[in-house]
Amino acid sequence: MNESVLRDLVPAVIGILVRRGVDFAAAEDAVQDALVEAVRVWPGEPPRDPRGWLVTVAWRKFLDAVRADVSRRRREERVEGEPEPGPAVVSDDTLALYFLCAHPSLTPASAVALTLRAVGGLTTRQIAQAYLVPEATMAQRISRAKRTVSGVRLDRAGDVGTVLRVLYLVFNEGYSGDVDLAAEAIRLTRQLAAGVREPEVGGLLALMLLHHARRAARIGPDGRLVPLAEQDRRRWDTALIAEGVVVLQAALSRDRLGEFQAQAAIAALHADARSTGETDWVQIVEWYDEVVRLTGSPVAELNRAVAVGEADGPRAGLAALARLDAGLPRYAAVAAYLHERDGDLVAAARLYAEAARVASNLLEREHLTRQAARLHAR
Repeated sequence: MNESVLRDLVPAVIGILVRRGVDFAAAEDAVQDALVEAVRVWPGEPPRDPRGWLVTVAWRKFLDAVRADVSRRRREERVEGEPEPGPAVVSDDTLALYFLCAHPSLTPASAVALTLRAVGGLTTRQIAQAYLVPEATMAQRISRAKRTVSGVRLDRAGDVGTVLRVLYLVFNEGYSGDVDLAAEAIRLTRQLAAGVREPEVGGLLALMLLHHARRAARIGPDGRLVPLAEQDRRRWDTALIAEGVVVLQAALSRDRLGEFQAQAAIAALHADARSTGETDWVQIVEWYDEVVRLTGSPVAELNRAVAVGEADGPRAGLAALARLDAGLPRYAAVAAYLHERDGDLVAAARLYAEAARVASNLLEREHLTRQAARLHAR
């Protein structure tokens, strides 16, 4: 049995139950119960119509839950009976579920968890493992999120930008446990791109593909983080890069530039270069100017300072950095890199050590600590 086939069916089945009047939380629970049953039954008795089978079983699970709860007798009376088994009406509710799971009343963490559960079809245990939190904690988070959106109608217009930010959050979590969240985010974004003609959806998909193409080279055999300049570019996935460039070109051709398209253009310029020295840093600075114009993001301004340092020399980069708030995350790391490029090893070592102390990511902290130690040794 192909697990990805089951997960692809989840949004449609939840949507069918919701259209029949089941609230979102109950529909999602019923579909999860049906998935457990499918895992048990399908290997020996594969259905001819998997979607219809899941709808029928999920509907029965919902009815069972209603009948088991005396306080829901009124709802039971509204349910006039089980629909006749047979092929389910083909309707793509995936997009509506994306908007529902990215509802503005949810926190980003809750929106991500709910998206992985309802649209991605992952179990609570898998999501908890991916986020390195106890399963009970994740179950509470998902339950609260479901209660929040239970009264929201699926026919309301949603905000594509919010959905894209949720998917980008999923992608940036990387992977842990038995769930590869980066790959899952790409799968979900492909799904969204199939139903939405919006350049920024293509921009996000291209950005994910181009970053994911470098994944094998980002971690060395000793488990250490490998900076972009030191990566073995022969290990980059050229097929993913080619696909990302095609998707990006299609998005840019719509002439409605957005943040993710601009970021993807930067990633494409890195992917196109055979080495850091051959990278078109002037173009990268121009694209960072676009990202800053579109978002006002301090993180983009930090990255722009690095690009300026590569294009015009480290002192120009330090001048660009001096205009920013020194309390920004990664400010010390960027300053350390530029000071080292400028030959001030004492300041660079101090700043690398300072950056390591405040780094939130273990791999990054270890990398910065090694950089400080290397300069101290010199």
